[in-house]
Amino acid sequence: MLASFLDPATCSLKICGVTRASDAERLAELGVDALGVNFWPKSKRFLDPSAAAFLEPLAGRILRVGVFVNAGTELPRQLMEKGWLDAVQLHGDEPVSDLETLAAAGVPVIRALSSASASFEVAPHECELMAALLLDAHAPGIYGGTGQTINWTAAGTFIHQHPQLSILLAGGIVPSNAAEAIRTVRPCALDIASGAESSPGVKDFEKVSLLLQACTESTAH
Repeated sequence: MLASFLDPATCSLKICGVTRASDAERLAELGVDALGVNFWPKSKRFLDPSAAAFLEPLAGRILRVGVFVNAGTELPRQLMEKGWLDAVQLHGDEPVSDLETLAAAGVPVIRALSSASASFEVAPHECELMAALLLDAHAPGIYGGTGQTINWTAAGTFIHQHPQLSILLAGGIVPSNAAEAIRTVRPCALDIASGAESSPGVKDFEKVSLLLQACTESTAH
């Protein structure tokens, strides 16, 4: 499922910040490509790992991504071994050694990269260790889910300069600007939290349907 999610020929959709089993089931039913569950305790969309068992029966139906912030490697590996996750998203300031450890254990890693400027930089060695890179808005002390957009032109340039990377786009994407984001940046996937919910951690399925439509129509063109 990860390979199809990252296929650059299409724009996939990942809905992040899922906190409820019913929302996860509905996302799978609608054909959303991936969901993200945030295991960072300071997040407004935090899900205690002990409450994440609802992810297990979704295996094979939707890509399940666990989002971690400076958590080390033990918890991500444990949840992968339980069969609750398909990939791990590192959204903090993790050292390269964490990527090395997870990669050596066969854990697919999506590495988040934020920038306060109109440019992005990533070390070549990190590129070799990650399955994908996520470009997100920079907000000091806040790791994702800010609702702030990034410089789409800069993101598109970065993607053009790094054709070997699978790149996701996050940051302030909502149904009304999703199509423009796809056209401008050409990411392999959109990663959306606040733009697909009615309140933090509660998904709005009218918004989700519109986001799916934007991804589908962009692929058709």
